[in-house]
Amino acid sequence: MLYELGARQQSLREMKAGMQKFPQTLINVPVVNGSGRTIMEAEPIRMAVREVESQLSGSGRVLLRPSGTEPIVRVMVEGADADLVRRCAQHIADSVTLESARAHH
Repeated sequence: MLYELGARQQSLREMKAGMQKFPQTLINVPVVNGSGRTIMEAEPIRMAVREVESQLSGSGRVLLRPSGTEPIVRVMVEGADADLVRRCAQHIADSVTLESARAHH
């Protein structure tokens, strides 16, 4: 960031003026202890993420990661349309919940 400020010879305020904030939804999904990383690699989860990325069509992002301190997977979706972002985050969270239950049995 500091390099960019110097390279562009702009103040932080000037750089920030060009940024657009998008609505964001974060859902913490409880999972079986230690299963967060495995669940994230499961095909149903990867498919849900691909579906959401397709729905956002380049106007948002998806972040999915296991907590380092709690038995949860963090699902974050950000995009231009708040309702779509909420629905997409819930879709991935539901997929994580289902996969966690399936992996536990």
